[in-house]
Formats: sequence, C-alpha cells, structure tokens
Amino acid sequence: MTVAHKPRTGGPAAGRRSPLPPESAHGRPRAGRRRTITALTPWLFLAAPLTLLLMFTFLPVADMIGYSFTDWDGISPSRSFVGGENYTDLVTRPARFEVFLVSGFYLVASFLQIAIALYFATVLSFNTRFRNLFKGLLFFPYLINGVAVGFVFLYFFQPDGTLDTLLRLIGAEGKHLWLGDPDLANPSLAGVSVWRFMGLNMVLFLGAIQSIPPYLYEAAELDGANRWQQFRHIIAPSIKPIISLSFILAVSGSLAVFEIPYIMTGGANGTETFVIQTVKLAFQFDKVGLASASAVVLLLLILLVTWVQRRLFPEERVELS
Repeated sequence: MTVAHKPRTGGPAAGRRSPLPPESAHGRPRAGRRRTITALTPWLFLAAPLTLLLMFTFLPVADMIGYSFTDWDGISPSRSFVGGENYTDLVTRPARFEVFLVSGFYLVASFLQIAIALYFATVLSFNTRFRNLFKGLLFFPYLINGVAVGFVFLYFFQPDGTLDTLLRLIGAEGKHLWLGDPDLANPSLAGVSVWRFMGLNMVLFLGAIQSIPPYLYEAAELDGANRWQQFRHIIAPSIKPIISLSFILAVSGSLAVFEIPYIMTGGANGTETFVIQTVKLAFQFDKVGLASASAVVLLLLILLVTWVQRRLFPEERVELS
C-alpha cells in the first residue's frame, strides 16, 4: 500500500507573506504630485489674503514713498523729481514737529486708559454679579463708528450742553468752552479716546487673565491671599506680555491720532496732530509730495519707537505653574 504524503502546512514559513513587488514607475510620479499638492495647499489658502495685503498695503506704501521724492500736487498728471527736498523742508522747520506735543495728551490718556481697563478686567475676572452685562457695556463704545463718536461728543461738550448740565447738578456753575479753550480742548479730546478704546484693552486683559489656571487662585486663597495680593503675584506677572503690547499700541496710537480731533475741532484751538497736519498739506495746500514725506517720517518714527520699546522691554515667556 502506498501512502500519499500531503504537503505540510502550518510551518513557520507558511505565515510569511510574499515580498511586495517593487514600486512601479507609475507610482513614483503620483507620490511626487501628492507631496507637491501638500506643499502648495497652505499657499493656496493664503493667496487671497496675501494678494489683498499686497494691493492695499505694500503697493500704496511704495507709491507713497515714491511721491515723497516729487513735487506732485495730487491733480496734475505730471510730477517732477525733487529728490530729498521734501524731507529737508520737514527737518528745517521745527514748527512742523511741534504738533507732536499734542500727542502727549493722548499718551497720558492712554496710560490712564490702560490702568482703568486693567482694573475692570481684574474685577470682572472674578465672580461678580452681572459681569457679562458690564463686559458688554464697557466694550460697546469700541464698536461704535469713530465718526459717530465724534459727533456725539461734539454735542456733549457744547457750552451749556450735556456736560455743563451734569456739572451744574453737582454745584459747578458756569459755561465752559470745552473745545474752544486751548487749555481744555486737548484734555477733553483725550478723554473721548479713553472712553472709546478702554473696552478694547479690557477685553485683551480679560482674555489673558482667563487663561490663568484656576488652581493658582485656589492655592493663593488657601494661603490667605486677598484680591490685591492675587493681582500682584498672580495676575500681573501672568499677563505681562499683554500689558507690554498695550503700551506699545498706546505710544504708536498717540503719535497717529486723527479721527476724533479732526471731526470735533478740525485741528483748531491747538488740537492739530501730525496726521491732521499731513492731511491738510495734501488736500488743502495741494502738496501731496510733502504730505507723503510727512507720512513716511511718521511711519519711520512709529517703527523706531516700537523697536526701542521692544529693546527696553523684551518679550518674556511666562510659565504658569
């Protein structure tokens, strides 16, 4: 009798898979195309915003720099190259830079604004009744159009107007030329900027405060720390980068003030800022070349001040632990 031997199964070689065939020549270009598409995908999404940024920011700045070397009046199709005469005119006339003294009022008001915003952000970060309502009320002025704010406060500061009526209720009699008196005009306008922009800083501070881990407050309360001590040792060090950013924005914003004083006074009674002066050079005196040079100087000045601030107060990484 013959015995038929069956092939052996289940051995160690049985579970092995046969080696895959080498990658075909058609697969390599396909993988390369996938990598190319993956690399280009972010740029496809960035194409629209980068195009808008180029068209409405960098190209106008380049044109402005080009105009600053000409004597163009903004109307005639021809303009002649004058080199650095516009910049020489600016430097040799110190009166053109005296308007920066007006920016000092807005700078002081910006520091006051930061202090008030930090106070409200700290108070509203704790369990306060109606805190969401107060957040909305304090942030609402920033949402109002600047032109509307200017016209509202134009009537608010009128002689014998709303402000004088409120002062009369507390015993302060008399009419005040809030926008006509040079000693009162700039503080009044700076007060409007405090009212309008305080809510923005408050929201920035509030967002930074809410990122602080709650267990730090719990540990501080167990140690018997009061609210002031929590602010001093937990909140202030934790939001230091945001406070530094607010100071940078305050200084640069005080140098470029335009909207509120231009609408409310037009730069009269000693309220003219550098930007208002630049606008008048361009559209009232038809000196677009000189106005462009002024704008370039303002841009360089803001960049210089920002660089100095970053050098004096370098950004520090805060470790919340």
